[in-house]
Amino acid sequence: MFELPLFPLNTVLFPATPLQLHIFEPRYKKMINLCIQERRPFGVVLIRLGAEALGPLPEPYPVGCSAEIIHVQRLSEGRLNITALGQKRFQIISIDSESEPYLVGSVEDFQLTNPYPEIVERKASDLRPKVERFIQALARAGGGQFDVGQLPPDPISLAYIAAAMLQIPPLEKQRLLAFERADELLAELLLTYRRENALLPSVLSDSNPLQQGGFSRN
Repeated sequence: MFELPLFPLNTVLFPATPLQLHIFEPRYKKMINLCIQERRPFGVVLIRLGAEALGPLPEPYPVGCSAEIIHVQRLSEGRLNITALGQKRFQIISIDSESEPYLVGSVEDFQLTNPYPEIVERKASDLRPKVERFIQALARAGGGQFDVGQLPPDPISLAYIAAAMLQIPPLEKQRLLAFERADELLAELLLTYRRENALLPSVLSDSNPLQQGGFSRN
């Protein structure tokens, strides 16, 4: 068990996926500057109760993902734009809301188990073309490009990238993040991508696709 400063957001972070944040609240400017100085990660957690900014500290869901800061842009008045990269899942054991102006969690690593590697490999092979189809449809609609060859070969990494790319509500993504077994996560992703690929043409005809990589505000 170890301590991790927590950043409650209205978004879900997965391992090996990027997150961009605009830091403007004093409590999170203090937290992020400490993480930069000490070269330590912070934990991203989805808000269960409460607001993301300018209010009492919210209550988070118990499973989150640690984030390593990989780029910092310093702005006026101590504000920052940062890019972080998801690292490892963790589970919150207890929360300290008194010692600092932000939440500090006592957490444990929460590794995805893989008791059936052959099933996981097979499900990942089934999932890959569905993810490629999804990405290509979004790219065509948005006028962008994405090399599907950049999708990771490792089944677990593919699962997390696939989960992050889905255009679904944060609560549904939180459910994906909290799966304990790799085969169960991939089975759920297969069902979700079948549904999303079937719905995607009508959704894109009604509105522009959501863009990945935009800034979240704390």
